[in-house]
Amino acid sequence: MKKTIALVAGGYSGEYIISLQSASQVEEHLKEDFNIYKIIINKEDWFYEHNGKKISVNRNDFSLDIDGKKIKFDGAFIIVHGTPGENGLLQGYFDMIGLPYNTCDALCSAVTFDKETCNAVVRDFHIVNVAKNHIVYAGDNIDIDEIVDELSLPVFVKPSQGGSSIGMTKVRSKEELLPAIQLALNTHPKVLIEEFIQGREFSCGVFTIDKKITAFPVTEIIPINEFFDYEAKYNGTTDEVVPAKIDDNLKILIQQTTEKIYKALNCKGVCRIDFIYNSEKNKLYFLEVNTTPGQSKNSIVPNQVRTMGKDLHWLYFTQINEVLK
Repeated sequence: MKKTIALVAGGYSGEYIISLQSASQVEEHLKEDFNIYKIIINKEDWFYEHNGKKISVNRNDFSLDIDGKKIKFDGAFIIVHGTPGENGLLQGYFDMIGLPYNTCDALCSAVTFDKETCNAVVRDFHIVNVAKNHIVYAGDNIDIDEIVDELSLPVFVKPSQGGSSIGMTKVRSKEELLPAIQLALNTHPKVLIEEFIQGREFSCGVFTIDKKITAFPVTEIIPINEFFDYEAKYNGTTDEVVPAKIDDNLKILIQQTTEKIYKALNCKGVCRIDFIYNSEKNKLYFLEVNTTPGQSKNSIVPNQVRTMGKDLHWLYFTQINEVLK
């Protein structure tokens, strides 16, 4: 008998549409193997569309009542980017009702979702270099001179929580710094100001396969824009070279570092870890962990999986099987 899976998409952030695009691809590859119910969540409702009608989820046990029949789920495939699916809130809820899911647990998701917290934790592992940063909170008296003296220009200013580079700015002058901070504060009340590391940007997917942590092929991200921003990620204004044209030593370093960070953070499911490599210093710098990486056609992880000689059915089917064990 087919297992019944809730494909959970949407969310409360600016990545809502990207999540729906990812969900459509996941659903296409799993619908023959499982009974898939795509549950859309937003701030107003959690619902499933049936015959043109929205059926709200019973949040006491995450079930549906369809034509008098109660639908309960064997597992959840979370494809919500941003809150509440990438910051641990949804995971904590599923833990409380005993529903298994495909992503990192609540603690790991919460730690990795906050960039400043994740930087601090990863820095303490002594696995990889982490850029210096300065934190600003909403309501702080901001001393621009102090920030510039501490980090020097240029810097990146970004919300400490959030994805898809929303609210992120590269700042080259003192005059640009305060507007950039204010822009980031519109997204989240905690802002990370980070030293600029010159170098090549790389991304590496990773997954636990048969109880072994396995890094995917490395992608080099070459944005046409100033940095890998929202437009570059989702509108194709970037070159994503996979496998990256790098020597074996650097490839192995990135893959092994990816696996070590994944293990140290106690990650689960498919994640993606991003880096900057500075060739002059021969140093690899950690950027961030994505615990719910995009699965739309333009996304990095699907291209890495194809490069491995696997297809997306394998990727999603394997994730669900891990959930149902």
